[in-house]
Amino acid sequence: MQDDEGGDVRGARGAGPVPRAPGAPRPDVVEASERLTVLLVEDDDGDALLVEEHLADANVQVDLVRAVTLDEAVEALRTTDVHCVLLDLGLPDSVGLSGVERLRDAPAPPALVVLTGRTDADDGVRAVAAGADDYLVKSDVGPELLARSVRYAVQRRRAAAQQRELDRSQLRAAETARLERALLPRPLVHDESLSVVVGYLPGGNGLLGGDFYDAVELDDGTVVCVIGDVAGHGPDEAALGATLRTAWRTLVVTGTPPARIIADVERVLLLERPRPEVFATLCQVVVHPRRQTAEVYLAGHLAPLLLGPDGCTEVDASSRGRAIGVPVDGGWSAVTVTLGAPWSLLLYTDGLVEATVGRRPVVAAGAPEDAPRPAHERVGAPGLRRVVTQARQEGGPGLVERVLRQVRTLHGGPLDDDAAILLVGESDAPVPGERGATLADSEAWER
Repeated sequence: MQDDEGGDVRGARGAGPVPRAPGAPRPDVVEASERLTVLLVEDDDGDALLVEEHLADANVQVDLVRAVTLDEAVEALRTTDVHCVLLDLGLPDSVGLSGVERLRDAPAPPALVVLTGRTDADDGVRAVAAGADDYLVKSDVGPELLARSVRYAVQRRRAAAQQRELDRSQLRAAETARLERALLPRPLVHDESLSVVVGYLPGGNGLLGGDFYDAVELDDGTVVCVIGDVAGHGPDEAALGATLRTAWRTLVVTGTPPARIIADVERVLLLERPRPEVFATLCQVVVHPRRQTAEVYLAGHLAPLLLGPDGCTEVDASSRGRAIGVPVDGGWSAVTVTLGAPWSLLLYTDGLVEATVGRRPVVAAGAPEDAPRPAHERVGAPGLRRVVTQARQEGGPGLVERVLRQVRTLHGGPLDDDAAILLVGESDAPVPGERGATLADSEAWER
């Protein structure tokens, strides 16, 4: 189509549309001062020219793209970042509401304003009911009305997108809370002389993974604790971790001997795991009623740290058995630990020791492309012991939170994997034991 001076009307105003890769996201917010890309779907050259002039007269910063058929419009939406579509209801390949319905079915549909040549407003109302953001009768359109309608439609579309994101966020928060209740329960320990403090630091995208913990006090005063880690990270692993934690607590409260609990939990894992390669590690601690000794069972898991008057040491891991769900021979036996006075046992998952220290080292300038890349330095078990020792020297409550915060600081940001801690022990001060829980979700925790 040409204007009166022989120029092409399509894309004549502005610097031209912004190309976009298929499936690329559209900006969430459009400022009033920003340029808008408007797709005009109109087969009448005179009406198209009138729309262009109205937009120019209203001083709207716009890149105008034109399509004369609905097929052309659909193709333009695939390749161009369009903020608003002006759609004529009468096209060579579409009549009535079929065009509205087809454009609304497009991936990430932009704002849509319908142009109708009929004076009957019912057509426009039906178009809005079908998914359009606004409608205009061509005979009534002027510069200000057209500009206001486009801006309104774009803002309405952005508001709807923001509401969807809010709904998703609330759904995610509700789902996370549900998983928290299953994975991270309130320990059932009633002995006021014992401190039971737990902490969880989600890794990656902030969603809970498959780490879990629990602590239960039996009628005779025995305290049984567990910390576990399902291999992998995601909703399937989180659901399996919740199942294993629930199974473990059920076995404990129904009187299953501690030596049999891990084998029974493995049976649950074999039945419930989503894939045959999924496995889990466990550390189970049984603190005897007189609090002088404890039995530690390791199923492929890291040995806990014993915090006593002589410092921070790792429990003997010579009796470590295989991870549960791994098809190899071998069972699980306990190692007896003598507890000093005062004492604490710190159980943790591998997200703490696998955290890296600072950023990846920079490759030397001029090094060949196939030169070995420097590896991350990990916190490791010795580094974690240093962190715990330093956190203890600071004194006071909040040891678990200080450890989590220091590891996160060493890593330089959110951890790559989940990290969980369960601290159980007694104090030499004649005060009730500390109770606490820290769900350290990055942004909220930092504030």
